[in-house]
Amino acid sequence: MPRPIILGVVGDSASGKTTLSRGLVRMLGENNVTHVAADDYHRYDRRQRAEHGITPLHPDCNYIDIMERHFAELRAGNAILKPVYGHKDGTFGPPVYTQPKQFTLIEGLLGYHTEALRNCYDVRVFLAPPEKLRRAWKVQRDCSRRGYTTDQVLEELDRREPDSELYIRPQQRWSDIVVSFRPGKRGDQEHLDAEIVLRKGLVHPDLSEFSADDGSSIRVDESDTEHRLFVRGEIDPARGAEIEESVWERMHFASHLRSERLGEFTVGTELHRSESLAIVQVLVLYHLVTARATVALGGEGTRADHGDAKAPATAAQE
Repeated sequence: MPRPIILGVVGDSASGKTTLSRGLVRMLGENNVTHVAADDYHRYDRRQRAEHGITPLHPDCNYIDIMERHFAELRAGNAILKPVYGHKDGTFGPPVYTQPKQFTLIEGLLGYHTEALRNCYDVRVFLAPPEKLRRAWKVQRDCSRRGYTTDQVLEELDRREPDSELYIRPQQRWSDIVVSFRPGKRGDQEHLDAEIVLRKGLVHPDLSEFSADDGSSIRVDESDTEHRLFVRGEIDPARGAEIEESVWERMHFASHLRSERLGEFTVGTELHRSESLAIVQVLVLYHLVTARATVALGGEGTRADHGDAKAPATAAQE
């Protein structure tokens, strides 16, 4: 059986990691994905962090060495005994026996902090919304789901800011895809603009044929090291569907994964859909299934630094 394909989704707290990840898991199928939260590798629980005066964003507050070993084991197809951290009460639970599946999704704060960690991933995504939007998301989430008051959340955000600047944001440089959702003209969550940086560590689908600056499509700026896609939140749904179809045509061997649920997300208990989120998700999905096909054909993967990657022509998931 081919080794698992490892996706990293890294970003600061409340940057949208879970929203992006849930959609990908729905597409790939829950039975085909192992989900690992890097936050489970905190060294201290919430009470101990307060006593030590340290935030969970600081590397010293996390078992980085165990993360390195565990993530390498997962990439090799081996099971681990994964720690468990409960965000609701800030305490640790009993460890869980965790086996990698066809795809392993690792999300958290410090996933790209060391070279050993970075080498574990086939695809590295970093989420970088503007701070004003991220803070609003964190207040909404932590007050509604984790029992904090607004003042408590804002105070904690201020306390974490130095570590965010030192340890979290610099990880963008190691990412293949950097996604920045931004407030759009309509000002709602369904119509966020998206700036998507696609770096040359992976070979990305060419979407330049859709490039325009009239709000009906996307704009593509190219340089020697990266492409930048600008997707307006009010993009016409039909145009968004054309862009998604273009990417699906490049992964025809994974047509069985097609679904109309791209771009779905929840606010509270209400289901919403975002065209810009759907485009981000289909781009990430493309890299996961092409890496899977390449490994199934005997290649190392699709990263440029592997050198011997085989381009998949026709292949199916195992």
